[in-house]
Amino acid sequence: MQKHGIHVLLLTVAGLVVLGLIMLFSTSAFAHDSHGDIYFFVKRQAIWLGVGVVVAFVAACVDYHFWERWWQVIFAAAFLLLLLCFVPGIGLRLNGSSRWIHLGPGVLQPSEPAKIAAIIFLAWWFEKFQARSKGFLMGFAVPMGILSLLLVPILLEVDIGNTALIGGTAVAMMFVAGAAIRWLLLMGAAGLAGIGFLAMHITERQGRILAFLNPEKFRLGEGLQQWQALIAFGSGGIEGLGLGEGRQKMLYLPYAHTDFIFPMIGEELGLRITLLTVAGYLLVCLCGSLVASNSRDSFGHFLGIGAVMLISLQAAVNIGVTTSLLPNKGMPLPFISYGGSNLVVCLFLVGLLVNIHRQGKPLAPRLASAFLRGRVQPRL
Repeated sequence: MQKHGIHVLLLTVAGLVVLGLIMLFSTSAFAHDSHGDIYFFVKRQAIWLGVGVVVAFVAACVDYHFWERWWQVIFAAAFLLLLLCFVPGIGLRLNGSSRWIHLGPGVLQPSEPAKIAAIIFLAWWFEKFQARSKGFLMGFAVPMGILSLLLVPILLEVDIGNTALIGGTAVAMMFVAGAAIRWLLLMGAAGLAGIGFLAMHITERQGRILAFLNPEKFRLGEGLQQWQALIAFGSGGIEGLGLGEGRQKMLYLPYAHTDFIFPMIGEELGLRITLLTVAGYLLVCLCGSLVASNSRDSFGHFLGIGAVMLISLQAAVNIGVTTSLLPNKGMPLPFISYGGSNLVVCLFLVGLLVNIHRQGKPLAPRLASAFLRGRVQPRL
């Protein structure tokens, strides 16, 4: 598995991307903002996929230490992009959130490149200060203080989900780096308390919490998406209604082609493909972790863990939301949901993992070679 993990990961990602295009072709024709073109979202996603493939190829070919050397520039650029969300005429405000900026003919969500900047910074930090990672100051307080330069603007955009995603990824990277468990638990508790406080003091988010606690009561209001998602899963059953035969996409389930595309997989393709999709993300997590563990240095190890966690946690949140295991949060399903910025970033992360694998030195072959040369003596 260590030897062929990267090939399994690439095949799995390719399968998820193809599934995403198929489901987008099936569901997006009924989207209310398709501009009269039933292939509008498919065409846009295909363009973003082309960009993502190029970006992934570059990430796979460029030595990942390049990002280490330029982390300050990347971090500063991500911070400035986040600030542009609040500049009139550049920032775009939709549904009460300021998460996007106009970028020529398209729209960019700056929190997506901010994810990359966050893991590059944390990987650099814990490679440089790994020996002091158990201390409160260098292992927790200072890196989180610097990372808050990205987290605070994202939170002010009213994007609680991506704030929690980056925070959760940071906790995972700190844990791998050897940070003290008590500080990580404290951070997790404080983060959950803060998110809960904000959710209960923002009217829209408060409604989502109440709908999560009592979905049937709010099924015509804040809980509409999750209620219709459950109906979609139930209608599909084990076999599914058939590709293109889903009913919830016909304006019953809002945003069926973006954040709630997973229930459409369940309705049209059934439980088997739904579980296979979940298994795909588990494979991405497993194979990506193996690639990271075989990195030749600690920077590659931490960077690989960060890339894997960003993809895996995002998938877990989306699946949790669409199955009513978590409160509603607009977060796309990696590689499948419509969304150019997220698709490009996820493919870039895959490219990073490919580059880490290319430069990695798996442990097992090194030990076998050393044993054959007589440097490792077997224990009897």
